[in-house]
Amino acid sequence: MNFGEKLYELRKNKNLSQEDVADKLNVTRQTVSKWETNQSTPDFDKILPLCELFEISTQELLTGKAPEENNNINTQNVENENKVLTKEEVRKKSAEVVSTSIFIYILAVAILIVAIPVLRVNPIVATAIFLCMIAWATARIVKHYMSIPKFEKNKEEKRQVQIIKQINSIVGTICVIIYFIVSFMTMAWHITWVIFIIDGLICEIVKLFFMLNEKEENVDEK
Repeated sequence: MNFGEKLYELRKNKNLSQEDVADKLNVTRQTVSKWETNQSTPDFDKILPLCELFEISTQELLTGKAPEENNNINTQNVENENKVLTKEEVRKKSAEVVSTSIFIYILAVAILIVAIPVLRVNPIVATAIFLCMIAWATARIVKHYMSIPKFEKNKEEKRQVQIIKQINSIVGTICVIIYFIVSFMTMAWHITWVIFIIDGLICEIVKLFFMLNEKEENVDEK
């Protein structure tokens, strides 16, 4: 909507004639008509009287948008940009990312086990597919935990973090021992490194277990 159309609409809403507007602004009717047909624009000293006559702001007169509309749009944009996830939303997202990543890990191992001896896939191709899937699952986890907001942990959450670290440390040590024992016994160093993938898989399962357990406790409390 251009200036003339806006001015015409405002005048009609106030049930004023062009003569009425002209009398109140000390101009001729022809001048008001030229404003409304965009043949000319009001002088600077007529802008404020026009706003007072139609009870609007200068911004609404010149742009056709009320300040409230702009404020609502700006506020909505700011809220969308600055939206902060709650702890519960973060837990749900974390559980989703971890569980799907665990599935990808398991699927990658299954493909590697079946592809070479059963499907007769080239070992290099099978290994490449396996590594790509592992990289994909790992990237999802890393991206998620690097992007989520930091919350101050309560005593129970800190205790769970310590327990998870201890379990992961124990599992890691056991996997290293198994890796060396199996590798020396079979001399299959080219494949026994998969044990470390299993180690990571177990760690993620432990983390998922605690997240799901915490979610059930929150539901029970409610």
